[in-house]
This record gives sequence, structure tokens and C-alpha cells, in this order.
Amino acid sequence: MKKKNPLLLVRRLLLHYTKYLQKTTMRGDFDLPEMHCHTKVLPDYIAVYQQPGDYHRTLFTAVAFFSYDDVFDGQHGLYNAIYYDNKRDLQRFKERFKGVHFAIAPDCSQCGDVDHIENLYRLKRSRIISLWLNQEMGISVIPLITFPNLKHLGWVLEGLQDCSVVAFSTKGCVDDSYEKSILMEAVRITVDTLKLKAILVYDVCKDNQAVDEIFAYARQKGIEVKVPLNMLKERNIVLAKERRTKKCA
Repeated sequence: MKKKNPLLLVRRLLLHYTKYLQKTTMRGDFDLPEMHCHTKVLPDYIAVYQQPGDYHRTLFTAVAFFSYDDVFDGQHGLYNAIYYDNKRDLQRFKERFKGVHFAIAPDCSQCGDVDHIENLYRLKRSRIISLWLNQEMGISVIPLITFPNLKHLGWVLEGLQDCSVVAFSTKGCVDDSYEKSILMEAVRITVDTLKLKAILVYDVCKDNQAVDEIFAYARQKGIEVKVPLNMLKERNIVLAKERRTKKCA
């Protein structure tokens, strides 16, 4: 019997992404790809995906995928480019991320009202994109802790045991007391589960009062909590100053 060409099988079975798994290990019951992040230098600015003009705002700018999924993960998004080995789209993404040093793992939205398998699949998509950014572009990718509910958080943390730096977003949680309490509990669980040295926070508030409250437990444990500037945070700081100026006038 004629031996099948393994490279042909990869193409016919749509297993292109598996080459990125060969440089990592799989963890947990669902074999989620393991990530590694021990960066000692933390980003000082966060640029969102849809604003490539800010990708090089500073030397240590991190690109974050905080947008609707169809913006970065649609039909011609990065995951599909990897999955189908679409060389034209892959080249486009290589040009887009050229020279970027940091990224926050993609926020492939997990939802509380969809099936568990879909949420796990979206978590895997984020891991595959992260591996591509790291292995193809040399980008230091900081895992994002995002989850549909606390029950799912354990799966999110699986495969991050070798990470001393992770990221959180406070957007949508600050003005909702219930959501804030859930995020604070997630921070506690994450800190107690992983051996962290630093947490990067995407926050758009005019000050860091909410961040100080939400991440107080992490700081009590000696973990550095860094809140880089971003476009929305800068705007809100400026607007707050303008309101104070008008009030004093």
C-alpha cells in the first residue's frame, strides 16, 4: 500500500494549526494548548486591534483585541487564516503586526448563554492565535483572563500554569456592582491558582479608583498591578479635567 504524504494529509484534513502545537504542550481534560509568559518588561500603552496607527505608540505598546469578534475573527480573520493556511491573509496579518513587541491574547467572546463546547472552542481559538503571534511574529503574548461565568474560569486558567503575567479587563464591570464582585472573585481565584508576579489591566476610567478596589487582593499578595494608558482612558482623563475646569470657572 502506498504510504500517504503527511503534508498532504495536513492539508486535506485541515490540520495546519497543529504545527504550532508542536512547540507547546497540552493541558487538562480538553487538551488546551499551554501558554508561557514571563515577561519582565510590561507594556506601557494598550492599542486596540482596529487602530493599527497606535500599534507603535511606544516601544512597549501592547495590541489588544477588545472589539466585536467579527472585527478580528470573522471570515477573513486571523484564526481562519491559520486554520485554512490562507497565505494571502496570513501575509496581510504579518504586515499588520510587524514590529509589535507585545499583545494581549485575543478576547474571543465567551458567553454565558451559549453551549459549553462553543465557549471552549473560542478559548482554543484564542490560544491558537496567541501561539501564531508568538511563534511567527516573536510577539510576547500576555494571556487574558476572560470567562462567561466563574464555573468556566477553571478551564480558562488551564494551561496557564507556566505564566507569571496575565491580563484582565475591567470594562463593563466598574459601574455594575454584581459584575464587579464577580471580577474581584475571579482575580482572587486566579491569584490563588497561578504563581503570578504581575497583572496587566485594561481600564478606561478617568482614574484608577475602581482598579485599586478590584485588584486589592492581588496587591496584598505582592503582585504588581499595572494599568497602561489607552485611547479611551486618555480621552476620559481629558474630559474629566475639562469638566473640573468648567466647574471652577
